[in-house]
Amino acid sequence: MSLKKILAAGAALTMVTGAAYAGNYGSKDKAAYGDKMEKADIVDTAVAAGSFNTLVAAVQAAGLEETLRGDGPFTVFAPTDDAFAALPAGTVDTLLKPENKDQLVAILTYHVVAGKTKSKDLAGKTLDVATVNGAKVSVDGTDGVKVGGANVVTADIWTSNGVIHVVDAVLLPPTQ
Repeated sequence: MSLKKILAAGAALTMVTGAAYAGNYGSKDKAAYGDKMEKADIVDTAVAAGSFNTLVAAVQAAGLEETLRGDGPFTVFAPTDDAFAALPAGTVDTLLKPENKDQLVAILTYHVVAGKTKSKDLAGKTLDVATVNGAKVSVDGTDGVKVGGANVVTADIWTSNGVIHVVDAVLLPPTQ
């Protein structure tokens, strides 16, 4: 399935599942997300935000949607559409191919940590955190918060099953 078809499906999903929230969450201002977001799970929150279409399409292609709608809790370092667009040309289309599902799952699960980690828990610390992928990612909270070299640009978007921290780059797990 092409990226355009997946994004079109994601747009349709936004209209269906995110309609109740879409009016409240188009802003990048942290305050715009409000307490109502806690009523939606991680996937619906990402859909409603409107800036994670590629991430949602990738989660669906990887078969991880049901997991990210589950009880959790999860902490997701969510790359924006702009972060995915910064990857070399053709990377996203290649990753979305069925034969590359394992690689896509490895990348996406590298963005997820078990538990609900608040930004204040990271402030002033430097640590390595185990991801759902099994590999560790470095977190540096000494000057803002960086995760694996990506900047956290919006923190603490609360969902019913975890928290989302928006990052400005796609994290790539270490090669083994």
